[in-house]
Amino acid sequence: MLVISSASSPALPISAAGAVSASAVLTVDLAALRANYRRLCREAGGARVAGVVKADAYGLGAERVAPALWSEGCRTFFVAHLSEALALRPALPSEAEVFVLNGLAPGDERRCAEAGITPVINSAAQLAAWAALARTLDRPLPAALQVDSGMARLGLAPEEVAAIAADPAHLAGIDVTLVMSHLACADEPEHPANRAQLEAFKTLAARLPKARRSLANSAGVFLGPDFHFDLCRPGIALYGGQPFEGPENPMRAVARLDARVIQIREVPAGAGVGYGWSLVAPGAMRLATIGIGYADGWPRALSNRLGAYHEGLPLGAAGRVSMDSVILDIGSAALNPGDLVELIGPHQSLGEVAATAGTIPYEILTALGQRFERRYVEGALA
Repeated sequence: MLVISSASSPALPISAAGAVSASAVLTVDLAALRANYRRLCREAGGARVAGVVKADAYGLGAERVAPALWSEGCRTFFVAHLSEALALRPALPSEAEVFVLNGLAPGDERRCAEAGITPVINSAAQLAAWAALARTLDRPLPAALQVDSGMARLGLAPEEVAAIAADPAHLAGIDVTLVMSHLACADEPEHPANRAQLEAFKTLAARLPKARRSLANSAGVFLGPDFHFDLCRPGIALYGGQPFEGPENPMRAVARLDARVIQIREVPAGAGVGYGWSLVAPGAMRLATIGIGYADGWPRALSNRLGAYHEGLPLGAAGRVSMDSVILDIGSAALNPGDLVELIGPHQSLGEVAATAGTIPYEILTALGQRFERRYVEGALA
């Protein structure tokens, strides 16, 4: 493994010798990220593949992830909020397309236009505000139009699409570069909603200006050519998350999380362990406290349920997850303070962690905190 750079949170204390060691390390394999992008491009056939880098590239660092995707030929990027787009814009060449999925809050239109960012229009009100700015500036402004094909979340309702189709003046001054929608159940390939949304999208899109069409998210890429249109928009699959239900994950792992041992102790039978004494030692135990907790995004739901690994050896969970620490039952493992243990990695996948916590990989990744040391590497994660 070749480490190409390492960055610690600015909040970490600085000593005369430099930044102190963080209590946990998040390693991001940019080579695996790029390999996942190439895999998705192959699956998408002739459709282009964008990069969804919202929520700081699902917690992995958009300012590093987006340029890595650009190097593989990705030219279109999606974030959720204008603030994310403004932060991302300097990290990419000026010709990169940056779309804001949630559209714009009232009053943000001019700043968006000045930054060369494209809003995804989700409502008649957003459309009217963007068109008004185009008239004020006396120049066309690019926009994507999102239609609600059956998710009831974001997008122009069918009646709003009908009103636009009936009166093209609604789009005066707007250069529609993309018409899109979002799938609700693509991770369940046989779900009838997928075909229903596909047909609804085709019907609604046919009433709007000729432009690129986009429907497929990560799982949608694997639903086949009918769902690809001109542009696919994968997110979680880029970062190693399993895009659909099944026994195997076709994507490579991109993130590894390790936490550092703070202290090791031995306790006798009957000792209470952690908050609430949710574990009482059934016999003599050797325990290690590691420096990660729910303040860092390690779910409290993993209390007494999911431990860690050290050199392939499982270490059991012991007691509740605290704000800043977790206790492990390490038995006879050869561990010392300062050693790192694996929380997400080859022995304990992102999907397994999420399933044990009763959640999804998206939530695990995006919750990862800012107190970690972040290492960006080229090559397979060890």
